[in-house]
Amino acid sequence: MGNIAIAGAPISWGVCEVPGWGYQLPVERVLREMAEVGLTATELGPAGFLPPDPGPLLAGYGLTALGGFVPVVLHEDGPWLERAFDGFAAGDVLVLAAATGVDGYDERPALDDAGWRRLLTNLDQLSAEAARRGIIAVLHPHVGTMVETGPEVERVLAGSGVALCLDTGHLLIGGTDPVSLARQAGDRIAHVHAKDVDNALAAKVRAGDLTYTDAVREGMYRPLGDGDIDFGAVAEALDKHSYQGWWVLEQDTILASEPVGEGPVADVRRSVGHLRSL
Repeated sequence: MGNIAIAGAPISWGVCEVPGWGYQLPVERVLREMAEVGLTATELGPAGFLPPDPGPLLAGYGLTALGGFVPVVLHEDGPWLERAFDGFAAGDVLVLAAATGVDGYDERPALDDAGWRRLLTNLDQLSAEAARRGIIAVLHPHVGTMVETGPEVERVLAGSGVALCLDTGHLLIGGTDPVSLARQAGDRIAHVHAKDVDNALAAKVRAGDLTYTDAVREGMYRPLGDGDIDFGAVAEALDKHSYQGWWVLEQDTILASEPVGEGPVADVRRSVGHLRSL
């Protein structure tokens, strides 16, 4: 892998946009612990987690902002185009999810052919506008959104030109092998969310026997190297496509209360060590 750029994401500390997700740690602790494990950049996290101009706050911890995750209802027309870019500047990565319009990720509606046409058209429009602004737009296949399963990912690849975020965990949970996708479509991947997964729990989510939220609460996401994803193979596949983007550590976490002991940073530290060892 050579020298890789590793960033953090507030969700690894349990900070999430979903109402009622869990106990939310204060921003100062999250940023301090990112710096302590050697991270130099972070995604923005949910609206309100960082101030509108996060640069000075982040700089105090030796961090920079690299963009972040934005759920957008792409299968409907609406005033989403301008709002999608709020808080983003040239050089940032806009990580899009094809939101359902409903809070949470435990259920989703079916999308008809007209909805798919609109979604793909809007993706290309948003991607073009991002490029005009110097922003990198990527689509994030994500459990509980309109692009979750393997066939849905293939439909995006065939029907639009948008770049992809390779979220190894969400892809596996949705039924896509992230190694195979990195080999097949590595030239379309412009951003990586590195997650490891307990595939036994993921299988229960795929089968409908466990909700996504309950599976996260039970520890479906693991520190890198402790789950069932072969990150060496992912890295090898991306290297063959000359991937030069970020590896964002994302271990989705739900906290019931203030952590005892080190808390989530212990898992982040393990993940950093695993990536650097590859």
